Amino acid sequence: MLTKRTYFVPALIACIAFPAAALAATGGDGSERIGVADAKTAKIAVLHRPVASFRKTIRVTVENLEEARVARLRRERRERYASLPGGVSLATLESIAACESGGDPTIVSADGTYRGKYQFSFSTWASVGGSGDPAAASEQEQDYRAALLYAASGSSPWPVCG
Repeated sequence: MLTKRTYFVPALIACIAFPAAALAATGGDGSERIGVADAKTAKIAVLHRPVASFRKTIRVTVENLEEARVARLRRERRERYASLPGGVSLATLESIAACESGGDPTIVSADGTYRGKYQFSFSTWASVGGSGDPAAASEQEQDYRAALLYAASGSSPWPVCG
């Protein structure tokens, strides 16, 4: 009984021997043999397309990750401010902050009177339960205190931006 293994070794020898014999053979008419000295240097293809494609894949992946991070931060912010005091909307606070300080929670007016994202004076900050320097408080606390102030006084504390 013959198995596949019985034919494997002779087939392997044939696959190796016949091409090797063909390469070593003469040109058919008994002319010269081809040797190692006659070999030409192979040119290596430059991998521009695969490299460019790989770089594009990385760039797109990084952009997607950044978009996902920004979307996550926005979602977390909306969730965190879903229940601001007095029903004040986050859009209202963002509008006031953009006008007052460009949204910078650490900014201080030129004369030092108004401080933080909503340009609180020390007395106004204290009136809504804040302590210390408003510009040194976290942005979340400044948003919360501004919402308290807006709920109590409306937009009047911000006569230009409210």
